[in-house]
Amino acid sequence: MRRKIGILFLTMAAALVAAPPAPIPVIFDTDMGNDIDDALALAMLHGLQSRGEINLLAVTVTKDNPWAARFVSAVNMFYGRGGIPIGVVKNGVTKDEGNYTRKAIDGGRHKWSDQTQDAVALLKKTLDGQPDGSVIVIQVGFSTNLARLLEEPGGRDLIAKKVKLLSLMAGDFTNQGPEYNVKMDVKSCQKLVKDWPAPAVWSGFEVGKTIKYPARSIDHDFAWAPKHPVVDGYKAYMKFPYDRETWDLTAVLYSLRPDAGYFGLSGPGNVVVDDKGFTKFEPSSGGRHRYLTVNDVQRARALEAMIWLSSQPVH
Repeated sequence: MRRKIGILFLTMAAALVAAPPAPIPVIFDTDMGNDIDDALALAMLHGLQSRGEINLLAVTVTKDNPWAARFVSAVNMFYGRGGIPIGVVKNGVTKDEGNYTRKAIDGGRHKWSDQTQDAVALLKKTLDGQPDGSVIVIQVGFSTNLARLLEEPGGRDLIAKKVKLLSLMAGDFTNQGPEYNVKMDVKSCQKLVKDWPAPAVWSGFEVGKTIKYPARSIDHDFAWAPKHPVVDGYKAYMKFPYDRETWDLTAVLYSLRPDAGYFGLSGPGNVVVDDKGFTKFEPSSGGRHRYLTVNDVQRARALEAMIWLSSQPVH
């Protein structure tokens, strides 16, 4: 009898050890269309979902142009996940079409849908349906949607209850100037740094600037797909071939693999945003913010991971 109980215990223990972790619930907030790194970051998220590491709950868009959401829809549909809800900003700060969203998918080359929701309403509904302290929010555009969520009745409390981490590509912590995602909607970013109740990790301009996505990967690592919306977008964004900075990809990679050693991390503190969009980090033992650092060894490792995850074949 003791032997049977022992065998049963060992079998149960082995099953517990072998059980994979549950996929991480993720919300992706993007200004898709202003730069091509947003598209590669979304491809990374689909690669991570194909590997069972995440569950992409929703994509919210801070670029106020219909082709931004349509391109997101085309990428989601390409990966067989057209049911992922898409939220769009109202009265956003950039309304132009951009260089690639329409060019990559118009004319019947890729399928897409115009089915969208209000971004803030979608954020509220999505967060409300998740376990407490479970959601990772990745912001790689302007802070418009998240600042408006904070202004909603109960919005701040909902964030505090549901969000585990905010990972954002924003700011410049080398004092070189105001970074684009911040300066285009300074008031929203100021609202975010002042009132966001969950931990936040910033990937500044200086991190992604030093890690460039190689054109050779676009030509070779995506060759499994005769027609890929991200490849078409990359080639439409500017004259190909070119190597592009990986700003938004760094925010994705750190947030979902924080313990893999791809980046270093500052001590705790608080980010301050001035009226011109400059970001300053003030160290504080009780601060809610940190920012990423990177060395040469980490750059090589991070780039390899970003290439393989973004070019992960559909399955």
